[in-house]
Amino acid sequence: MNRLLTAFPAAADALDGWIAADERAAADAFGSERRRREYLTWRAVVRRALGPDVRIGYDANGAPQLLDLSLHLSVSHCAGLVAVALSDAPCAVDAESAGRDFSRVCSRYLTPSEASLSSDPLWPAVAWCAKETLYKYARRRELDLCRDLRLLEADLAGGRIVGRIGDGAPLPMRIDRMEEVLVVSLFGNPAAPLSVERHLF
Repeated sequence: MNRLLTAFPAAADALDGWIAADERAAADAFGSERRRREYLTWRAVVRRALGPDVRIGYDANGAPQLLDLSLHLSVSHCAGLVAVALSDAPCAVDAESAGRDFSRVCSRYLTPSEASLSSDPLWPAVAWCAKETLYKYARRRELDLCRDLRLLEADLAGGRIVGRIGDGAPLPMRIDRMEEVLVVSLFGNPAAPLSVERHLF
């Protein structure tokens, strides 16, 4: 089972019934309304998909996890979109604005050979999302974006990119463009059916 869920960040009042009182209190402490909406919306998306009583916590690396279900969870959010990956195998997702300018930092996360994989103007943003997705999938800290996380193939028109963590096996990733947001997802059981769902609140 692979599910890629997205939603527009919503105000807390629109999420009643899907968020816990302690989560609302935690969100109230954030200084940014955007951050509050993202934090609460991804939790509401998870519960709408899996049930209102699902408990959410964090693992030793600070990544979100489901406390009562043997499902894997990954979360990302940016201005305008929340993305959640759910699977019975390890998974990861990252979202980024398609309009973000990466020109000044490309050399920090792309090797020359990776930079040459595509001439598409969106490639720097897609590549950043892919590297972030690999980093989340690895669930290890202190990985070098150029040395430890590699991009091997890129087909932006086909919505496909392949990467590798260290000396591991090639990992196929999916590229989606939703409005002005790029979403890259990775599922550990890529042969399983994928459900892509947009949630509205």
